[in-house]
Amino acid sequence: MQINVTIPVFNEASRLPASVPKLHQFLTEHCRFKFEIVIADNASADRTLEIARSLSQTYEGMRVVHLDQKGRGRAIKKVWTESQADLLSYIDVDLSTDLAALPPLIEALASNGFDLAVGSRLLKTSLTTRGLKRECISRCYNNLLINALFHTRFSDAQCGFKAITRKAATELLPLVEDDAWFMDTELLILAEKLGYRIFDLPVRWVDDPDSRVKIIQTAFHDVRGLIRLHRQLRKSPPFKMPANNQPSERRGSGNESMPN
Repeated sequence: MQINVTIPVFNEASRLPASVPKLHQFLTEHCRFKFEIVIADNASADRTLEIARSLSQTYEGMRVVHLDQKGRGRAIKKVWTESQADLLSYIDVDLSTDLAALPPLIEALASNGFDLAVGSRLLKTSLTTRGLKRECISRCYNNLLINALFHTRFSDAQCGFKAITRKAATELLPLVEDDAWFMDTELLILAEKLGYRIFDLPVRWVDDPDSRVKIIQTAFHDVRGLIRLHRQLRKSPPFKMPANNQPSERRGSGNESMPN
Protein backbone atom coordinates (compact mmCIF):
# COMPACT_ATOMS: atom_id res chain seq x y z
CA MET A 1 0.00 0.00 0.00
CA GLN A 2 1.24 3.47 -0.84
CA ILE A 3 0.36 6.78 0.80
CA ASN A 4 0.34 10.10 -1.03
CA VAL A 5 0.99 13.26 0.98
CA THR A 6 0.36 16.36 -1.11
CA ILE A 7 1.50 19.82 -0.07
CA PRO A 8 -0.20 22.53 -2.16
CA VAL A 9 1.94 25.69 -2.29
CA PHE A 10 1.78 29.22 -3.66
CA ASN A 11 4.75 31.51 -3.01
CA GLU A 12 6.05 29.39 -0.13
CA ALA A 13 9.81 29.62 -0.79
CA SER A 14 10.46 30.59 2.81
CA ARG A 15 8.59 27.63 4.35
CA LEU A 16 9.52 24.69 2.16
CA PRO A 17 13.16 24.26 3.33
CA ALA A 18 11.97 23.68 6.90
CA SER A 19 8.68 21.86 6.31
CA VAL A 20 9.78 19.21 3.83
CA PRO A 21 12.65 17.75 5.92
CA LYS A 22 10.42 17.67 9.00
CA LEU A 23 7.62 15.87 7.15
CA HIS A 24 9.98 13.44 5.42
CA GLN A 25 11.66 12.51 8.68
CA PHE A 26 8.32 11.98 10.40
CA LEU A 27 7.03 9.71 7.64
CA THR A 28 10.28 7.77 7.53
CA GLU A 29 10.08 7.10 11.27
CA HIS A 30 6.34 6.61 11.72
CA CYS A 31 4.73 5.48 8.46
CA ARG A 32 4.46 1.71 8.02
CA PHE A 33 3.55 2.12 4.36
CA LYS A 34 5.48 3.23 1.32
CA PHE A 35 4.90 6.96 0.84
CA GLU A 36 5.33 9.76 -1.65
CA ILE A 37 5.48 13.48 -0.91
CA VAL A 38 4.24 15.69 -3.74
CA ILE A 39 4.78 19.45 -3.76
CA ALA A 40 1.96 20.90 -5.85
CA ASP A 41 3.10 24.35 -6.94
CA ASN A 42 0.23 26.40 -8.30
CA ALA A 43 1.65 29.36 -10.22
CA SER A 44 4.12 30.60 -7.62
CA ALA A 45 5.93 33.79 -8.58
CA ASP A 46 8.86 33.41 -6.16
CA ARG A 47 11.52 30.66 -5.90
CA THR A 48 9.06 28.03 -4.67
CA LEU A 49 9.35 25.84 -7.76
CA GLU A 50 13.13 26.04 -7.81
CA ILE A 51 13.40 25.13 -4.13
CA ALA A 52 10.84 22.34 -4.45
CA ARG A 53 12.77 20.75 -7.32
CA SER A 54 16.01 20.99 -5.36
CA LEU A 55 14.40 19.30 -2.36
CA SER A 56 13.00 16.54 -4.56
CA GLN A 57 16.55 15.61 -5.55
CA THR A 58 17.57 15.41 -1.90
CA TYR A 59 14.71 13.44 -0.38
CA GLU A 60 13.70 10.00 -1.59
CA GLY A 61 10.06 9.53 -2.49
CA MET A 62 9.44 13.19 -3.23
CA ARG A 63 8.38 14.79 -6.50
CA VAL A 64 7.08 18.13 -7.77
CA VAL A 65 4.01 19.00 -9.84
CA HIS A 66 3.76 22.48 -11.34
CA LEU A 67 0.56 24.20 -12.49
CA ASP A 68 0.46 27.46 -14.42
CA GLN A 69 -2.86 28.44 -12.84
CA LYS A 70 -3.55 29.40 -9.24
CA GLY A 71 -5.92 27.40 -7.09
CA ARG A 72 -5.26 25.16 -4.11
CA GLY A 73 -8.20 22.96 -5.03
CA ARG A 74 -6.99 22.68 -8.61
CA ALA A 75 -3.53 21.62 -7.43
CA ILE A 76 -4.84 18.99 -5.03
CA LYS A 77 -7.26 17.56 -7.58
CA LYS A 78 -4.54 17.27 -10.23
CA VAL A 79 -2.12 15.44 -7.94
CA TRP A 80 -4.76 13.14 -6.49
CA THR A 81 -6.16 12.31 -9.91
CA GLU A 82 -2.76 11.43 -11.33
CA SER A 83 -1.33 9.64 -8.28
CA GLN A 84 -1.25 5.83 -8.19
CA ALA A 85 -1.20 5.79 -4.39
CA ASP A 86 -3.88 3.80 -2.58
CA LEU A 87 -4.54 6.53 -0.01
CA LEU A 88 -4.36 10.23 -0.82
CA SER A 89 -3.88 13.07 1.62
CA TYR A 90 -2.90 16.69 1.81
CA ILE A 91 -1.50 18.92 4.52
CA ASP A 92 -0.77 22.63 4.66
CA VAL A 93 2.84 23.64 4.12
CA ASP A 94 3.07 25.48 7.44
CA LEU A 95 2.46 22.19 9.29
CA SER A 96 0.10 23.98 11.67
CA THR A 97 -1.51 20.63 12.45
CA ASP A 98 0.59 18.43 14.70
CA LEU A 99 1.99 15.61 12.56
CA ALA A 100 1.21 13.15 15.37
CA ALA A 101 -2.34 13.15 14.00
CA LEU A 102 -1.23 11.86 10.59
CA PRO A 103 -0.91 8.15 11.53
CA PRO A 104 -4.47 7.87 12.93
CA LEU A 105 -5.75 9.86 9.94
CA ILE A 106 -4.23 7.28 7.58
CA GLU A 107 -5.18 4.28 9.71
CA ALA A 108 -8.84 5.34 9.62
CA LEU A 109 -8.76 4.58 5.89
CA ALA A 110 -6.22 1.75 5.81
CA SER A 111 -7.61 -0.35 8.65
CA ASN A 112 -10.97 0.94 9.82
CA GLY A 113 -13.05 1.13 6.66
CA PHE A 114 -13.53 4.87 6.33
CA ASP A 115 -13.58 6.59 2.94
CA LEU A 116 -12.40 10.02 4.07
CA ALA A 117 -10.65 11.31 7.18
CA VAL A 118 -10.52 14.95 8.23
CA GLY A 119 -8.66 16.80 10.93
CA SER A 120 -10.86 18.94 13.14
CA ARG A 121 -9.94 21.97 15.21
CA LEU A 122 -13.49 22.31 16.52
CA LEU A 123 -14.14 19.09 18.43
CA LYS A 124 -14.04 19.33 22.22
CA THR A 125 -10.84 17.31 22.49
CA SER A 126 -9.01 19.39 19.87
CA LEU A 127 -6.21 21.66 21.06
CA THR A 128 -6.19 24.86 19.03
CA THR A 129 -4.18 28.03 19.38
CA ARG A 130 -5.35 30.87 17.15
CA GLY A 131 -6.72 34.39 17.18
CA LEU A 132 -10.29 35.24 18.15
CA LYS A 133 -11.11 36.53 14.65
CA ARG A 134 -10.20 33.29 12.89
CA GLU A 135 -11.84 31.21 15.60
CA CYS A 136 -15.15 33.07 15.26
CA ILE A 137 -15.12 32.95 11.46
CA SER A 138 -14.34 29.22 11.46
CA ARG A 139 -17.08 28.34 13.94
CA CYS A 140 -19.66 30.49 12.16
CA TYR A 141 -18.75 28.97 8.80
CA ASN A 142 -18.83 25.35 9.97
CA ASN A 143 -21.54 25.43 12.62
CA LEU A 144 -23.94 28.08 11.34
CA LEU A 145 -23.61 28.02 7.56
CA ILE A 146 -22.62 24.49 6.56
CA ASN A 147 -24.63 22.65 9.20
CA ALA A 148 -27.67 24.88 8.75
CA LEU A 149 -27.72 24.59 4.96
CA PHE A 150 -26.73 20.96 4.55
CA HIS A 151 -27.32 19.29 7.96
CA THR A 152 -23.85 17.76 7.89
CA ARG A 153 -22.15 15.93 10.74
CA PHE A 154 -18.45 16.54 10.09
CA SER A 155 -17.17 19.36 12.27
CA ASP A 156 -14.43 21.20 10.36
CA ALA A 157 -14.44 21.61 6.58
CA GLN A 158 -11.48 23.98 6.36
CA CYS A 159 -8.67 22.30 8.26
CA GLY A 160 -5.79 21.64 5.86
CA PHE A 161 -5.36 18.06 6.98
CA LYS A 162 -7.39 15.47 5.05
CA ALA A 163 -7.16 12.01 3.52
CA ILE A 164 -9.27 9.98 1.10
CA THR A 165 -9.13 6.54 -0.49
CA ARG A 166 -8.26 6.45 -4.18
CA LYS A 167 -11.60 4.78 -4.92
CA ALA A 168 -13.55 7.56 -3.21
CA ALA A 169 -11.42 10.23 -4.87
CA THR A 170 -12.00 8.70 -8.30
CA GLU A 171 -15.74 8.78 -7.74
CA LEU A 172 -16.02 12.16 -6.00
CA LEU A 173 -13.47 14.50 -7.59
CA PRO A 174 -15.29 14.68 -10.97
CA LEU A 175 -18.30 16.05 -9.06
CA VAL A 176 -16.33 18.84 -7.32
CA GLU A 177 -16.54 22.07 -9.32
CA ASP A 178 -14.48 24.43 -7.17
CA ASP A 179 -10.74 24.78 -7.83
CA ALA A 180 -9.87 27.10 -4.96
CA TRP A 181 -10.38 27.09 -1.18
CA PHE A 182 -13.99 25.87 -1.29
CA MET A 183 -12.91 22.54 -2.79
CA ASP A 184 -12.56 20.94 0.67
CA THR A 185 -16.06 21.92 1.74
CA GLU A 186 -17.66 20.83 -1.51
CA LEU A 187 -15.88 17.47 -1.40
CA LEU A 188 -17.01 16.75 2.16
CA ILE A 189 -20.61 17.82 1.64
CA LEU A 190 -20.95 15.68 -1.49
CA ALA A 191 -19.24 12.76 0.21
CA GLU A 192 -21.61 12.83 3.15
CA LYS A 193 -24.69 13.25 0.98
CA LEU A 194 -23.60 10.25 -1.10
CA GLY A 195 -23.09 8.05 1.94
CA TYR A 196 -19.31 7.88 2.18
CA ARG A 197 -17.96 7.24 5.66
CA ILE A 198 -16.09 10.22 7.17
CA PHE A 199 -13.70 9.96 10.11
CA ASP A 200 -13.66 13.15 12.21
CA LEU A 201 -10.33 13.44 14.05
CA PRO A 202 -9.52 16.07 16.72
CA VAL A 203 -6.09 17.61 16.15
CA ARG A 204 -3.60 19.89 17.82
CA TRP A 205 -3.36 23.01 15.69
CA VAL A 206 -1.40 26.27 16.03
CA ASP A 207 -2.31 29.34 13.98
CA ASP A 208 0.36 30.56 11.58
CA PRO A 209 0.55 34.39 11.82
CA ASP A 210 2.25 34.50 8.41
CA SER A 211 -0.50 32.54 6.65
CA ARG A 212 -1.09 33.34 2.97
CA VAL A 213 -4.83 32.90 3.43
CA LYS A 214 -6.80 36.11 2.84
CA ILE A 215 -9.54 35.52 5.37
CA ILE A 216 -12.21 37.95 4.15
CA GLN A 217 -11.71 37.17 0.47
CA THR A 218 -11.70 33.44 1.14
CA ALA A 219 -14.81 33.68 3.33
CA PHE A 220 -16.68 35.54 0.58
CA HIS A 221 -15.67 32.92 -1.98
CA ASP A 222 -16.74 30.11 0.36
CA VAL A 223 -20.15 31.65 1.03
CA ARG A 224 -20.73 31.97 -2.71
CA GLY A 225 -19.73 28.33 -3.05
CA LEU A 226 -22.19 27.27 -0.34
CA ILE A 227 -25.04 29.11 -2.04
CA ARG A 228 -24.15 27.63 -5.42
CA LEU A 229 -23.90 24.09 -4.04
CA HIS A 230 -27.11 24.43 -2.02
CA ARG A 231 -29.04 25.51 -5.12
CA GLN A 232 -27.42 22.79 -7.15
CA LEU A 233 -28.35 20.03 -4.71
CA ARG A 234 -31.91 21.29 -4.36
CA LYS A 235 -32.33 21.32 -8.11
CA SER A 236 -30.52 18.05 -8.76
CA PRO A 237 -29.87 15.90 -5.66
CA PRO A 238 -26.77 13.70 -5.70
CA PHE A 239 -26.93 10.09 -6.78
CA LYS A 240 -28.81 7.58 -4.68
CA MET A 241 -26.93 6.62 -1.51
CA PRO A 242 -25.15 3.31 -2.04
CA ALA A 243 -26.69 0.35 -0.27
CA ASN A 244 -24.96 -0.71 2.94
CA ASN A 245 -22.88 2.47 2.86
CA GLN A 246 -24.75 4.79 5.16
CA PRO A 247 -22.87 7.88 6.37
CA SER A 248 -21.00 7.33 9.59
CA GLU A 249 -18.53 9.24 11.69
CA ARG A 250 -16.22 8.24 14.45
CA ARG A 251 -14.32 10.71 16.53
CA GLY A 252 -10.83 9.64 17.48
CA SER A 253 -8.62 10.90 20.25
CA GLY A 254 -5.86 12.07 17.93
CA ASN A 255 -3.31 10.26 20.10
CA GLU A 256 -3.18 6.91 18.31
CA SER A 257 0.11 5.89 16.73
CA MET A 258 0.76 4.04 13.51
CA PRO A 259 2.22 0.57 14.00
CA ASN A 260 5.80 0.18 12.91
